[in-house]
Order: sequence, then structure tokens, then C-alpha cells
Amino acid sequence: MKKLITSALPYVNNVPHLGNIIGCVLSADAYARFCRSRGYETLYVCGTDEYGTATENRAREEGISPRQVCDKYHEIHKSIYKDFNISFDIFGRTSTETQTQIAQSIFRDLEQNGLISEHTSQRTFCEKDNIFLADRFVEGTCPYCSFENARGDQCDQCGKLLEPENLLSAKCKICGNEPVLKETSHLYLELGLIQEKLADWARESWENGNWTRNAVKTTISWLEKGLQARPITRDLTWGIPVPKPGYEKKVFYVWFDAPIGYISITARDRKNWKDWWQNPEETRLYQFMAKDNIPFHTVIFPASLLGTGKNWTMLHHINSTEYLNYEDTKFSKSINIGVFGDDVKKTGIPVDLWRFYLLANRPEKNDSTFNWQDFFEKVNSEFIDNIGNLVNRTLVYLKKNFNGEIRDFSLSAIHIDFVEQCEKEFSDLTGALEAVRLRESLRMILSIGNMGNKFFQDMAPWDKVKTDPVHAHSTVSLLVYLVRSIAVALEPFMPETSSKIIAMLNLSDLQWSLTGAFKGLDGHTIGNPEILFPKLDARLAENFRKKFSGEQPDFGKLQLKAGQIIEVKKHSASDRLYHLTVNIGEDSPRCIVAGLVNHYSPEQLMNRMVIVLANLKPAEIRGVRSLGMVLVCEKRNKMELPDCSPFKPGQVVAVGDQEVNPSEITIEEFKAAPLRIENGLLMFDNQPCTINGLPVKTHVLKNGKVR
Repeated sequence: MKKLITSALPYVNNVPHLGNIIGCVLSADAYARFCRSRGYETLYVCGTDEYGTATENRAREEGISPRQVCDKYHEIHKSIYKDFNISFDIFGRTSTETQTQIAQSIFRDLEQNGLISEHTSQRTFCEKDNIFLADRFVEGTCPYCSFENARGDQCDQCGKLLEPENLLSAKCKICGNEPVLKETSHLYLELGLIQEKLADWARESWENGNWTRNAVKTTISWLEKGLQARPITRDLTWGIPVPKPGYEKKVFYVWFDAPIGYISITARDRKNWKDWWQNPEETRLYQFMAKDNIPFHTVIFPASLLGTGKNWTMLHHINSTEYLNYEDTKFSKSINIGVFGDDVKKTGIPVDLWRFYLLANRPEKNDSTFNWQDFFEKVNSEFIDNIGNLVNRTLVYLKKNFNGEIRDFSLSAIHIDFVEQCEKEFSDLTGALEAVRLRESLRMILSIGNMGNKFFQDMAPWDKVKTDPVHAHSTVSLLVYLVRSIAVALEPFMPETSSKIIAMLNLSDLQWSLTGAFKGLDGHTIGNPEILFPKLDARLAENFRKKFSGEQPDFGKLQLKAGQIIEVKKHSASDRLYHLTVNIGEDSPRCIVAGLVNHYSPEQLMNRMVIVLANLKPAEIRGVRSLGMVLVCEKRNKMELPDCSPFKPGQVVAVGDQEVNPSEITIEEFKAAPLRIENGLLMFDNQPCTINGLPVKTHVLKNGKVR
């Protein structure tokens, strides 16, 4: 069977956070990579969901058109997924003519089959803005759990699907006024008329496709309550036009058209798209998403396809996660809480370690939490100390003692037992991945790594080589085969790491059939071993936690003053240091030691205005007591002093209206401050530093660090 894989189309109007990434695209990517390695004909499809209220709302906030919003954020999404090495076969978008054609065609089939009805109802209308308010333009109190910031389509606290008219104390999100109810007509999909057929299909699908538990539970709940007609049109301008007289000013509801995007994105890229989407006899559809998307993929979208009467490829397996939260709260871009996709690259932590932790911590049965301390500990102890250690010690030992040559000797009984145990473990791993048990599969790989490390330790080839070198060579050769199997098995989860190991083995093949194989490389010589990853510095975990906690960096800890250098001497104990005397507007000038010899002559420094960190803890530097630090900008070994010529000694650097209440700080505390040069301006976090309202500038270095 061909494998058609989708991940829920992300809304185009935001930046995906770690929870979005593991719930959809990363999980689907791991399975797609496994399928390709197994040799299955595989197509992994995703793209940005671009129509609807969310996009109109973002466009209004940013003062640009919906099309511009889509273009901007589509590129952001593409860049983030590229950074995560997501291996889409197709990554498209829904705001296309192909999407319009296919969505309208499905609608016409549903209408022809008597599954579309028209209802006139009272809908929320803002008299001030003179528009009907779509779901997300209405906010209020949830009638079920009393959450005060529920949206008109869904409550984020209890998860209930809502209509704007259900909300208590409703407000227009655009202007804040209370909306009124006004009569309007909309088209509805009569789900009740297709419930029996849908229920039969769903039962067969979850039994044969082994749906995740929450998907089965949610679908049963919807069916047991009885399916009601649901609106599929809205009073918006940004969306797919409704091909029906009288509906020229309305568009399809994004909930109706978004899942159709899987089909249109494929059709726009592949001429043979029907071989995938209208070929259920040869294709199995696997869909990945978080739990909030379940009803649209197990009820509304399948009902729409069944209702057309055509031979669509229907959902075989749904893999729906719970939520990944951040530390002790939720991700929020607006208040800078949590790690978002565009933050990951900036941390400097290799992306494969992010992939490892997210997949190992995947919220499969319960909500889980991203925690910085746990992230660092699990990466170091479960992967680097385990897999990293096994790879390094095995390859280094083979290289050092046997010139890197693998030999297929006749095996002793203990070697045969180890091989048989490994073969069983990899067979079980294959079964787990076929069943799309991703977190369990990664845990199984880690367990195999521990087994390899134990075998290495128990066999002690460093001792055995003295009395039975063939036995020692056989042991380490088997461990190299194990390393190859682990490299292949890791590829769905950590593709860069897998490739790195395979390159060290001087090999190139990553086919899944090699997992559990312990022969075929007799006489092969491996390449040069390298350390996979250095351990993450545990001290950085707290720094990252603070950085992404939403806590605003406190400029008030820094006392930065303009100062004038009034004397320059070479340091008597160092040819790299100056001994400066600097007037910063105090009763007496300060002595400051500065490493500027290689960048400025004494003549260039004399009488120059500089910025001084005045509340730095005094330090003894090569026998001279330094009472502060002169700030410099640096990039790639180039250095520049900020231009302070317009200022006077003692004038204080300010950031916005933040108050300065300095006490003595250490050099480590200063290094943690988010000071940098950006576009020629001295910046603290995202705000410019000023003196008397004028920006502090550089002229040569336009971007760089400040130290």
C-alpha cells in the first residue's frame, strides 16, 4: 500500500511553537522518513492554512492585506520547517485557484446529493464596524467553564466548540463594543443525514487503522450526541467564493475548506494526484495533528468526502497528540513565553537534539511539558551518555586497535546470543514504527544503545585483546554493526545525526533492511570517528529558562555612563592592556583597565568619550585595581567604541522609561544582559539605548556583540 501522509495545516498567521511542531509536522516527518527507509511509496503533504478570520484579523493588526499576511508567514513557516529538517514531499498553501476549484466541486457534489441546506439565523453584528463578526472576531466568557477569554469558535480552556452567539458578555475584537444579533442566511452541511454511513466508516477505520485513543474517544462522543447540521459559509471577504446565487458576498467557512487543502496542495504539485486521493484500493492515508483538530478529520472532512459519493481515499490512521505546554504555563508569542520555531536556531543547540527531546517527550496519552532542565538532562544522560558514548568508544576502539577494519569472524555462543537479542529488538522496533508508536520507538532505540554499552563493558575487549585478539575483534565488529543499525533507526528521528554516523562508518546506505543486520561488511574500513555532540552545559538551562519566560530583561541593573578618557598608559604587566583614567562626572576620575591596545593607539583614545559600566564589581587586573569597564562593540575580531562624542561626562544611558536602581554587579551578570549593536544602534533587548533622548551609535560595525 502507498503511504499518503499529512500533518494538520498550520494557520499561516502565526509562528509555530514547539507544541505545534511536535503535534503535527515533526511527528509526521518521523513516520514519513521511516516509510521511505522501508521502501514504501510515500507522499508527505502539508502547507499553510490561509483563509478565514484569523488571517483577516492578523491583516487588520499589521495594517496589510490578507494576501500580504499569507505571503509573509508562509515564508516564515517554510524557513522554520527547513531548520527542523522536515522532509515534506510537498509544502503548499490553500489560497490558490486549485483549492477554489476542488472545494467548489466538493460543495456542488454535496448540494446535488441533498446534503446542503439553507438556514436564516441571528448572527453577531458590529454596528460600529458595520460587519457581521466571524467567530474569531468575537470574544467573551465561555458558557461551559466561565473562561473569560474564550473565542467565538472555541474555548481554549475547556476545548468546547462554540458559536459566537453562545458567549456571555461578548465583545467585538475589532472595536471592543458589544455586538448585536442580526439576521443573515448561511449554508449548512447536513451531517445528520450522513451519520449512519459515517459511523460505519469510522468504526471500520479505527479498528483497522489503529487510531490513537483520544481520536476514538472524541469521535464516539460526537456520534453519540448525534450529528447536527453545521454552517459551511461565513460573512467574510477573505476566502473561497460560494458558487451559489445570493451568496456572492460570502465565503466558505475555513473549517470546511481547510482539510480540502491536502487534496488541492497535492493536485497543484502532482498531475497524478488522483492516484493518491481517489485510489483507496492502493493508498492508506495517515494524518497527524493535535487533539483540537480531531473532529475536523474524523467527522467533518470524512463526511464531506463520503457525501460526494465519489471514491475518495479516506483516513486509515489518525495520530493525534495531546498538548505540549511550556514549563508551568502555555506558549504565548504576544508575551514572549515559550520557545517558538524561529527561536530554535538562535539558541545554538543542534536541531537534532531538539528533535530528539520533542519526540522522546511527545504528548501521546497526556499533556506533557517542555522544561529546560529536563531538556538538558535528558539530552545529556539519555542520548549523549548512551548513543553518543557507544558510537564513539566503538569506532575509536576499532580504529585504534584494528586499523578500523570490520571482520566477520565465526561467532562464539555469547556473540550469537547478543546478535539474536539485537535482531529481536530491531524486529520489535520495526513493528512499533509500523504501528506509528513514535515515542515508544525512540525509547526502544535508547534501550538498544544501553544494551550495546553493557555488552561492550561485559566483554571488555581492552583486556581480551591481550589473550584472544580474534575474540576482541569480533566483539567490536559486532558493535560496529550495531552502530550502523542504530544510525539507520535514528534517521526518522535525528537525520543529521544518522548521516554523521553513517559517514564515520564510511558508508552511505540508510535502508531500513539494514537494521539488525550483522554481516556483509567483512574487510570494510571505517572512516575517522568524531564525537557526535559535546554535552550541553547545564548552567545554560537557567539562562534559557529566563530568556523565554516572558520576564522582561531588567535594564535597571546596569549603570551605564558617558565618560571621557583623560589619561592613557600602557599597563606595566601586560602589552595588551591600557591603564585608563576616565572622568564619568564624579568627584574624582576612575582607574579602568581596558584591552584596547590592539585596536586603538593612545592618541586615538586620549580625550575620547566612551561608555562606562559604572557599577561593575571592582577587580584586580594584573596588579591594577579596575573600577569599571569601558564598553566596546565586537564582531569577528573587529572592535569599535560606541560614538559618544555628542555627550558629556556623567550623562546616563537610558532605555525607554525603565528606572535605573543599580547595585554592584558581577561580570557574569553583565554578560547575561541583552546588549548588542543592531543596524548601527546600541540596543538593550529590542529597545534602543539613548542619552538625553539621542541614540548611541556606531559607524563601522553595524551589528555585533557588546562587551
